[in-house]
Amino acid sequence: MVERYNLNSADLNESFDVSKNDATVETGSTFVPVDPFEIVVFGGTGDLARRKLIPSLYHRFCDGQIPPQSRILAASRSELSRDEYLILIKAAYLEFIGGESFSEVKWQEFCELIDYAPVDVTKDIHWEELGKKLDATETLIRVFYLAMPPALFSDICQGLKKAGLAHKKSRVVLEKPLGHDFKSADEINEAVGKVFSEKRIYRIDHFLGKETVQNLLVLRFGNVLLEPLWDSNSIEHIEITVAEDIGAGGRGAYYDKSGALRDMVQNHLLQLLCLTMMEPPGSTDANDLRLEKIKVLRALSPIDASNVQEKTVRGQYVKGKVEGRAVPDYLTDVDVEESDAETYIAIKAEVNNWRWSGVPVYIRTGKRMKARRSEIIIQFKPVPHSIFGPDIKVSPNKLVIRLQPNEAVNLWMEIKEPGAGGLRLKSLPLNLSYADSFTVRYPDAYERLLMDVVRGNLSLFMRRDEVEAAWRWCDGILQAWEDVGQSVSYYPAGSDGPENAIKMLAQHGDAWAEN
Repeated sequence: MVERYNLNSADLNESFDVSKNDATVETGSTFVPVDPFEIVVFGGTGDLARRKLIPSLYHRFCDGQIPPQSRILAASRSELSRDEYLILIKAAYLEFIGGESFSEVKWQEFCELIDYAPVDVTKDIHWEELGKKLDATETLIRVFYLAMPPALFSDICQGLKKAGLAHKKSRVVLEKPLGHDFKSADEINEAVGKVFSEKRIYRIDHFLGKETVQNLLVLRFGNVLLEPLWDSNSIEHIEITVAEDIGAGGRGAYYDKSGALRDMVQNHLLQLLCLTMMEPPGSTDANDLRLEKIKVLRALSPIDASNVQEKTVRGQYVKGKVEGRAVPDYLTDVDVEESDAETYIAIKAEVNNWRWSGVPVYIRTGKRMKARRSEIIIQFKPVPHSIFGPDIKVSPNKLVIRLQPNEAVNLWMEIKEPGAGGLRLKSLPLNLSYADSFTVRYPDAYERLLMDVVRGNLSLFMRRDEVEAAWRWCDGILQAWEDVGQSVSYYPAGSDGPENAIKMLAQHGDAWAEN
């Protein structure tokens, strides 16, 4: 079957001019300002806007990266005045961020940029009023951030087109999840693509904005020590883990229809897999990077009814304790009587190409796990022969890239334990801790990605064919679960997941790395 992505050569080759200065987020402790812009945040009263987007814009304003001529317009169907909205977002900032990052003086200056517009995107009656609050000269870069359910993306884009608000300097940001399968993602991409060309569509995955995720490129392609070892000759297996200690409560209506595969694997974990396993791109240009990522997705070995039970484990948490605190089961969290939604998934994936043939990639994600952590572990092969005799264990090297919390890169090495009484070996890490090595505050993921949208830098955003290739692979797993009737295994909250996930690796002589 021929895959259809509807990308023409202009979409692939045309991009915004990004100067060397603009492409540099930070020089020393000085942030490079972006050009003046206006941003319309649809869903301006929602959790994402209040907890992440508005605070991110405030931080970039405080660091002098957002010029005072810029404008921030929140849009939501809530009937609020501008003053009421300002009270709402200040309260949210103090509740969720607070601390030393808040300055009353700077906040008041920041609020001068903000306005609010009641807009019900499902009705065709508010677009003219929204347009009156935007720059009439159409000289500012205009960003539409759709912090809304993806089912509304088409309505919003059509509304913008009919009202003539999507001018030539406009671009649109699409929040995940982009659909719930390949078909729905394709429909959304088609609808959005009728209003915005591919070079003006920013499909955001905040994981790609994390410092340690971006550092993958530097670790691999900026160090002659690592890249020659980055293949099946030296690597035994790879682990990618995104564990959360929180439950699904608060997102129950969405999560119970989605599950961990759609919510986390299709976007976050597959993007981490691509960056870890892609070939060296020609440059850091957006098209070069995204071309190599799509090759990895297309090389993923299909999982179907013949192998899904061997290669996947579905789980759902039951009541238990997280950090000593009793927590309820999933059904109680989302207030349903029964559900087969997976809150945990582990997958044995394989990338079928020259570099990675025979190297398993174990990816897992779950809620109500023992602790919150996101990390990539490169497990190297053992030395081919130990000169130290059969009684002395030589542990293989491993590289641990910790994305959160406490971002760090640790390379575990074997050393001699000091002291008399014979030779003893010990594994210890060479530790690069971001907190210890970089004392200045660096922007978080949303801060960086928002500024990249304004710059027109697409490097950290997903191209249409990436999203659809990821859905095709995940759709195969979803269909296989249905075909074989694979149900969830239960695991107590506060654990590392179902026992079946441990057995899956043990069948191949592997084991999950210890925390």
